[in-house]
Amino acid sequence: MPFVRLHRAALSLSAAALASFIAVQPANAGIEDAVKAIQAADMAKAEKELQLLAKERDPRAEFLLGFYVYGNPESKLFDLNKGAPLMLDAAERGYTPAMIPLAGAYAEGKGVPKSFFDAYKWVSIAERWNVPNAAQLLGELSHELKPEEIEKAKAEATAYTFKLK
Repeated sequence: MPFVRLHRAALSLSAAALASFIAVQPANAGIEDAVKAIQAADMAKAEKELQLLAKERDPRAEFLLGFYVYGNPESKLFDLNKGAPLMLDAAERGYTPAMIPLAGAYAEGKGVPKSFFDAYKWVSIAERWNVPNAAQLLGELSHELKPEEIEKAKAEATAYTFKLK
C-alpha cells in the first residue's frame, strides 16, 4: 500500500472526530467555522476561514488547510504544492498532527521533493512525541533506506528542535 494511502487511512478523521480534535484546542476565531465547512465539504469556505489564521501561522489552520483543503484529492481546491508547505511549517513548529501527513508527502514526492530520508525523519520525530501509528510507519519506511541512512535520520530526528516563530 503506498505510504500516502496508509497514512491517510491512519489519520482519517470522521466529522465527529474532527470536531472533537478542534474542541480540545484553545479557542480561536474562525477555526470552528472552518471545521464546519470542511465537514460540509465546502472547501472554498474552509479555505477562506483558514487563510487568515494560516497567514498568522496558526499551526492548526495550516494543518487543516494543507491536509483537508489542499491535500485532499476530493477537494476542488486540491493542490499539493500549496498543502505540503503549510504542513511543513506546522510540523516544524511542533504541531504533531501534521507530521505523519508531511512524511507521507515526502515519501510520495507530493508537494515536496521525494525523500524517504525526510519521511523517516518526520515519522521518527512523530514517534518521539507519541503520535499514533508512527512505529508502524517507521517499519514501512525502513524498507526504503539503507541502515546508515536510517541511523542518520534517527540522529537528525533526535537532535531536531522545533521552531518558535
